[in-house]
Amino acid sequence: MGYKQELKRQYSTPQVFAVAFSIMGLVPSIASTLAFSLPAGPVGMVWGWFTASIFILLVGLAMADLASAMPTAGGLYWWTHYFAGVKYKNPLSFLIGYSNTLGLIGGICSVDYTLALMILSCVSISRDDGWSASRGVIYAVYVGLVLLHGICAALSGRIMPKIQTACIYINVSLVIATVIALPVGKVTRGEALNPGSYVFQHVDNETGWPTGWAFMLAWLAPIWSIGSFDSCVHMSEEAMHAAKAVPLGIIWSAGSACVLGFLTLSVMAATMDPNAWAFSRDGALPFSTFFRHISKRIQYQPVRMICGLVVACLILGLLCLINNAATNALFSLFVASNYLSWGTPIFCRLVWGQERFHPGEFYTGRLSKPIAWIAVVYLLFGVVLSMFPTGGPNPSPADMNYTIVINGFVWVGCMAYYFLFARHWFTGPRMTVDDNSSTNSESGAYNSVVSSGGPMNAKAE
Repeated sequence: MGYKQELKRQYSTPQVFAVAFSIMGLVPSIASTLAFSLPAGPVGMVWGWFTASIFILLVGLAMADLASAMPTAGGLYWWTHYFAGVKYKNPLSFLIGYSNTLGLIGGICSVDYTLALMILSCVSISRDDGWSASRGVIYAVYVGLVLLHGICAALSGRIMPKIQTACIYINVSLVIATVIALPVGKVTRGEALNPGSYVFQHVDNETGWPTGWAFMLAWLAPIWSIGSFDSCVHMSEEAMHAAKAVPLGIIWSAGSACVLGFLTLSVMAATMDPNAWAFSRDGALPFSTFFRHISKRIQYQPVRMICGLVVACLILGLLCLINNAATNALFSLFVASNYLSWGTPIFCRLVWGQERFHPGEFYTGRLSKPIAWIAVVYLLFGVVLSMFPTGGPNPSPADMNYTIVINGFVWVGCMAYYFLFARHWFTGPRMTVDDNSSTNSESGAYNSVVSSGGPMNAKAE
């Protein structure tokens, strides 16, 4: 595919799956997103999760087809450039590269901010004196977590696969503990479990929207939670046998989240009271020459890029010092940006690039195109859904959903940057097999891929 090997291949198939599965962290993710599903009652919690996660699994299948055929860390924007029409490939891949990078940064921000809240909640509960953390304290804990995770990412590359494997057992154990402890605790207190009719049929509507739309807004819980399987794609150049490991990692993580999440939420309803680095390598991000450096002294890790991500997260985290609406902007960066990034290469394959698509080891066969179209429609719907205020129409400034403002600014700014400046030098993914080569992917890497009968037959990855 035109790239020389720069990262160290050390992740097995289960470890690639573990990366996405551990980022999802089902139990804490479900706990932190209940506010989206509870207003619709148990039906919103249980069936909202199930229906949305089925669509997300279909997105995963469509992405797995592409990941098996063309496993590269650039993934989403690389595929967009490969499949898009000639006039659109450069601007679209530029937009998707920036959008996906922003989504990844937003994911780091939202995960660490949620963790900071959980840690401080434990402190508040243990003190039992009504203490509540100020926004300054929350940000301080958030800063500490971002720095800690940056250090871990840079220095623990050699043992990270083992850490990810351990995270599988930890997360599964949390699910098991939850589905056992909640019913046992309720029965021990002499209370009866809620009947199945309540768990699977009872509908509430605590929003200002119609009941049907309140149910759709409950989809935001799985949308926020099952949103990291594309991390498997960004692990392509660190995975052993990537053409198999990456698609299986995508499917296993999305599928397990669907099943285990449905189980966990059913039990809760029964017991409750009524890898940006690749885009930089291709020269698109500011200071790309500096950030794309791979440290050979520190276990072949993109240390400079990790430091850059840490700084970006610390700056964006300052939003939590303002108010709740600004804090929610951290989360809005994640969904809309990623959904646009996931949907565009799938759409480009369907519209422009079907003849250029050569299946890899994993392929959904005759169902591939129908699955891809369903995935595109769902992702478009998800982008729109993520922009609705969850409390109801006519929100106040404090309750407004600022997703359209944040992401719109990035998307419009990205396209303005491209047409004013970047179009003069950005030509899409570049070959790195020959360090002296500046050949763009259309005239070099892509031609070698196509002439060899497909990406999996190409000698260079």
